[in-house]
Amino acid sequence: MRKILLGLAAVALAATMGTALAQDKKTIGVSIPAADHGWTAGVVFHAERVAKKLMEEYPNLNVVVKTSPDPASQANAVQDLETQGIDALVILPTDPDPLVSAIKEVKAKGKFVALVDRAPSTNDDSVRDLYVAGNNPALGEVAGKYIAATTPNAEVVIVRGMPIPIDQQRQDGFDKGIAGSGVKILDRQFGNWNRDDAFKVMQDYLTKYPKIDVVWAQDDDMVVGILEAIEQAKRTDIQYVVGGAGSKDMIKKVMDGDKMVPVDVLYPPAMVGTAMELTAAQLFDQVPVHGTYILDATLVTKDNAANYHFPDSPF
Repeated sequence: MRKILLGLAAVALAATMGTALAQDKKTIGVSIPAADHGWTAGVVFHAERVAKKLMEEYPNLNVVVKTSPDPASQANAVQDLETQGIDALVILPTDPDPLVSAIKEVKAKGKFVALVDRAPSTNDDSVRDLYVAGNNPALGEVAGKYIAATTPNAEVVIVRGMPIPIDQQRQDGFDKGIAGSGVKILDRQFGNWNRDDAFKVMQDYLTKYPKIDVVWAQDDDMVVGILEAIEQAKRTDIQYVVGGAGSKDMIKKVMDGDKMVPVDVLYPPAMVGTAMELTAAQLFDQVPVHGTYILDATLVTKDNAANYHFPDSPF
C-alpha cells in the first residue's frame, strides 16, 4: 500500500510540475518585412538566427518568425500571432503608420511590444514598450558631413528610400550635414531601397544632368544599381557614391580602396536580434528593458572597414 501511495504521489508531483512548466512557457512573435532587398534579407537572416539561439538558451521559449511583403499582409500576420497566444511582439514594420492599430491591439492586451527601426509618426509608450533602431538622422548627417568636407562644392544627386518617416529623418540629417557648405543638391527621387528602381532613377539623372559630382543613396542595395547605371553610361564625372547600412559588398569595396565607394555608413540589420534578446530578457530574467535603444551610425573608412566585414552574411 505504501508503494502504491508513493507511486501516486510521484505521478501527482510530475503532473503538477508539467502544468507549471506549461504555464511557464512563453512565446515571442516576430513580425518583419519579407526579404525584398539586401537589408531586409539581412533582417530575416538575423531574426531566424537569433530565434534559434534564444530557444536554445531558454528551453521554455518559443519564437515564431513571420515575414510579410506589405502593410496589409503584416497586419494580418500580427493578428495571427496574437491569436496564437504570444506573450510579446517584436515588430519591424514594412510601413509603420498603417500598422499602428494592429500593434496597439496587441499592446492593449497586456503583451510586451518591441518596435524595431521604422517608427510611426507617434512613437511613444502608447504604441510600444521598447524601441530599438539605428540612428536614422545620423545616417544622413554623417554622409552629408563627409561629402561637405571632402567635396565642399559638389553637385549632388540623391536616391532616397521610400516615403516613410525614417526616409525623412535621413534626408533631414543629410541636409543638416551639408548646411553651410557649397554642396548643391540637383535632384532627389525615391529608389524604394531597391537596386532595380535605383538603377532607373540613376539612369534618369544621367540623362538630365551632364555633370554630377557625387551620389548619396540611403541604402547600399541601391548603390549596386547606381554603380551599374554609371558604368553602363560610361560617365567619368562622378567622383564617388556614398551609401548606407554596411553591406558586406560595400564594406569590401571600402576595404579594397575602391575610389567610387570610399566610405559607407553603418545601419545594421542585426538590430532585430538586439530587440529579440532584450525582449527575452524582459520575459524570463525580469531585466528592465523599457525605453529607447539607438545604435551608432559609424562612418566606415578603409582604416576601420575590416571590423565591419562579415563575408558569411547575406547582406
